[in-house]
Amino acid sequence: MADEAPFQFLHNEVIHYIYKSAENGETENGKNITKLENMGFRVGQGLIERLTKDTARFKDELDIMKFICKDFWTCVFKKQIDNLRTNHQGIYVLQDNKFRLLSQLSAGKQYLEHAPKYLAFTCGLVRGALSNLGVKSIVTAEVSVMPACKFQVMIQKM
Repeated sequence: MADEAPFQFLHNEVIHYIYKSAENGETENGKNITKLENMGFRVGQGLIERLTKDTARFKDELDIMKFICKDFWTCVFKKQIDNLRTNHQGIYVLQDNKFRLLSQLSAGKQYLEHAPKYLAFTCGLVRGALSNLGVKSIVTAEVSVMPACKFQVMIQKM
């Protein structure tokens, strides 16, 4: 539990830094989200390398997604994904009912507009992990009620 607070603090400070530095250069919101996602992508690549070094090869992409939902999510957020759904055509929905990076924000509707900047790093994290496992994907996130969120992973066939 002791390492959770520094991670959340660092995450909040990175967001604050990127948005604060953008105020000086008048960078639009989309570029800030992209910066956060790219940072998460690189971290996800490195983290999945360490996590899978002693793991047998995965049979298919469903096994990869199960690994992401159980082991990867537990490593980063200290809990498993609450729900994994798929349409068996390359779209997976990962639902976290109490997402740790949103749990510090108020549950009021007025904060929903700020949720994308708190989810961009994690979208990149998942995309980077999948990329290093040989799965090209697009990861998006949505929040309807704080702090629950859904990550949609669309696998891109090569």
